[in-house]
Amino acid sequence: MRDPASCGRGPTKGGPQLKKSLSSRTLASTAALAIAMTATLSGTAHAQAAGAEDIVVTTQRNNETQVLGSGSLGALGVQDAMDTPFAVKSYSEALILNQQPYTLGQVLENDPSVRSSLGYGNASETFVIRGFPLYGEDIAIDGLFGITPRQLVSPELYDQVQILNGASSFLFGAAPGGSALGGTVNLMPKRAKAVPTTRVTANYLSGSNFGGSFDVGRRFGSDGALGVRVNGAGRWGDVAINDEYRGNTVLGLGLDYTTGALRLSLDLAYQRVKVSHMRPMVQLVGVTEVPDAPDSDLNYGQAWNYTTLRDIYGIAKIEYDVAEDFTLYASAGARDSAERGKYQGFNVTDAETGDAYVTGSQIPRNDNNEAAQAGLRGKFVTGPLTHQLNLGASHLRQVNRNAYGFGSFAGAPSNLYDPVQVPDFAYDAFTGGDIEDPFAMSKIRQSSLFASDQIGLFDDKVQLIAGLRHQNIEIRSFCGGSVFGGFPLDSCTPGEQTDKYDESATTPVFGLVLRPNEHVSVYANRIEALLQGPQAPSGTINSGEIFAPFAAVQYEIGGKLQYENWMASIAFYQTDRPQSFTITQDDGSTLFTLDGKQRNKGMEVTFNGEPVDGLRLIAGFAVSDAKQKRTQGGIYDGLRAIGVPTYTANANVEWDLAFVPGMTLTGRVMQTGKQYVDQANDLKVKDWTRFDLGARYVMAVNETPVTLRAGIDNVADKRYWSSALGGYLVQGLPRTFKASVTVEY
Repeated sequence: MRDPASCGRGPTKGGPQLKKSLSSRTLASTAALAIAMTATLSGTAHAQAAGAEDIVVTTQRNNETQVLGSGSLGALGVQDAMDTPFAVKSYSEALILNQQPYTLGQVLENDPSVRSSLGYGNASETFVIRGFPLYGEDIAIDGLFGITPRQLVSPELYDQVQILNGASSFLFGAAPGGSALGGTVNLMPKRAKAVPTTRVTANYLSGSNFGGSFDVGRRFGSDGALGVRVNGAGRWGDVAINDEYRGNTVLGLGLDYTTGALRLSLDLAYQRVKVSHMRPMVQLVGVTEVPDAPDSDLNYGQAWNYTTLRDIYGIAKIEYDVAEDFTLYASAGARDSAERGKYQGFNVTDAETGDAYVTGSQIPRNDNNEAAQAGLRGKFVTGPLTHQLNLGASHLRQVNRNAYGFGSFAGAPSNLYDPVQVPDFAYDAFTGGDIEDPFAMSKIRQSSLFASDQIGLFDDKVQLIAGLRHQNIEIRSFCGGSVFGGFPLDSCTPGEQTDKYDESATTPVFGLVLRPNEHVSVYANRIEALLQGPQAPSGTINSGEIFAPFAAVQYEIGGKLQYENWMASIAFYQTDRPQSFTITQDDGSTLFTLDGKQRNKGMEVTFNGEPVDGLRLIAGFAVSDAKQKRTQGGIYDGLRAIGVPTYTANANVEWDLAFVPGMTLTGRVMQTGKQYVDQANDLKVKDWTRFDLGARYVMAVNETPVTLRAGIDNVADKRYWSSALGGYLVQGLPRTFKASVTVEY
């Protein structure tokens, strides 16, 4: 390709770029950091004069970025990673507070096996785990699907962000959005702790995004039986991408009551997010090479492009110990959401010049979801064997109300390197439903029964787990919409059922854990992810045939090593996912089949902890070999799957400076290997590396702990395509300055 400057593109690094580096936003960012550092230096003397070393040391320890070696395994409850045949870890609220992420994806990118992308055409996040997508609507809260806001999740409300690498159909049930093949994310709400919490934080994010948060937790009663945790956050303003606005408001309430054998909890939350003039993902149309990424902060989105998301949700939970080692449990949750916006597509037709066209759509949506599960967990002994028995049932109900209007499919001309603001569309080229008042287009019911037993031998040095979950998926569509993703009719009678899917499947799980000593765990598992079966499209000889739910089968072996303050792990896995395609018959007709396959194989290595006092690491790498198998006519057999990096690697470092009490330096490097955009592997995204730097300082002001944080993400302001998931390009974020001040009373 020619040098970007020779194609009439925006200014490149050097010369003209100097003017951009001195923009008002960069100056504002630098000023904010200078203020933070000035406060740090002045606070140092104050802290020393106050003689508050104990306060500083305690607060610094409480602020340590943590990765916990445990997490919720859905039906099996919270488990220590060393005792389970799965790869599970949890990122703590301290990590969220220190890194100041404004999306869930910025928390998950700490994991070397996870990368984030954008959803199709809007502001939603999608995650890549073990080479498979995880949609936002398939993230769980406290073990329940369907309750989490489905597009964007603000991380400030959560005590832990837990990641299970691998399939999870037995553990959590079938994901309602049809993803979670390579991993599941589970969010744990904040609860009051034994030590009172009173925390106020002010945040800054470049270019001009300001906000703050509060967090208050108390326990009441002589034995602290009643806990109350109230926390909220708000951020508003433009971010580092030119003219992209992001605003979010969240509020959470956590109540819990513990006395004797009874434990009750109620978690309620409100979230409102607005994203305006968002930089969109990029689709490639008829090009023979991948275009170079534009300047890192260039916004080729449209000013009329926006997304507004409002969610109200909550979960109630009860646990009761019916005997010393037997617990009955039940939880139920609900979510009401509304999504409004004008969305744009950006389609590049010439990789050299960046010529493109813009399309637009309106797709208002309302969701009403309810989910519940109940069961019995118990421990008992039969002769030399120990047992951990689990029996239960779950149910998920979803009602989706939507409509749509598309603008001209021919679009309006623009350019990737010299964007053009085009007039808003009329959205009348293709319409369906009632834009002003969307009505029900689909209703989903997912029910399941599950049972498992974890058997321990030789003082639990050998543990075997076996279980089954029988699941039923029922989907009804209305007014011409299809349960397989079709659009509603332009005019119809609301409530008229036009399609139905009602199928069942059973998914097993088998696992083995060997514990030769307290520090070592070796494990293996076979588990599945369950997906709704497809329907043969019109034009095929089996048109209308509905396929039963099908499973992506995973095999995994691994090992874990844990000492006092650190844990290391290694895992090898293989997951086979059936794929659909059509076969041309001898007479020229076509047959729709589910005989294709994608096989993802890989290795993951992680290290988390504090190997030396004052030095903490979150590090690791993952190597992925995702290949297409049994493609139509064998054309693409052996080629790599779309959007799966060949490798990913992370290293997060925190270093407490012994010669400057209260000071911690932080740094992170992220690497991602090449990815392919198309099935034929003709279009390739280059590998990329990103560096982040930061620092935080703890001081005592009148015996009140104060923590100052400052950071720079993408220090080199590298411009790169971060993801090719789904066959479209997502550009990495530009250099971003962050600063915050936290006061704890």
